[in-house]
Amino acid sequence: MYNRRVSKCHPRVEACGAVDELNAALGLVRATAPQAVLREQVLAIQHELVTLMGELATSLEDLPRYRQDGFPLVTSEWTARLDRLAGELESRQAARRGWATPGTNPSSAALDMARTVCRRAERRVCAVQEIGQLQNPEILVYLNRLSDLLWLLARWVETPEPERT
Repeated sequence: MYNRRVSKCHPRVEACGAVDELNAALGLVRATAPQAVLREQVLAIQHELVTLMGELATSLEDLPRYRQDGFPLVTSEWTARLDRLAGELESRQAARRGWATPGTNPSSAALDMARTVCRRAERRVCAVQEIGQLQNPEILVYLNRLSDLLWLLARWVETPEPERT
């Protein structure tokens, strides 16, 4: 943002690229999901990721200008919404033991792919934090909760419809 130049391998560029890949993976989720409610939730998350990328792409010295220009920031309310969705899914699903093997159906496979991309994005954002360039730690919390939610959604779409509520 604001015409700052950094190397293509700068941790901030790596983090933005990983979040962009996550957004694309969620596009695949949306394209394969037969459930309208899932498509709507994923689209809302995709919009949030665009905002997250804007904040992440802004250097610390430009964040006051970013806020002054009216750009929104990632907030704890976003994370709380993900937590509520995860809680709803957890209350509907039986406890699982062991690992889930991705690929039960196209929709769950796309969600599992998005989850792994989300974990990578989280690690890339952590690298930005480690060099002292992440002002908003809520970005990391949001990505962490999002990956948890994506795992739960993948298990939900694997559940046969009569058992899904």
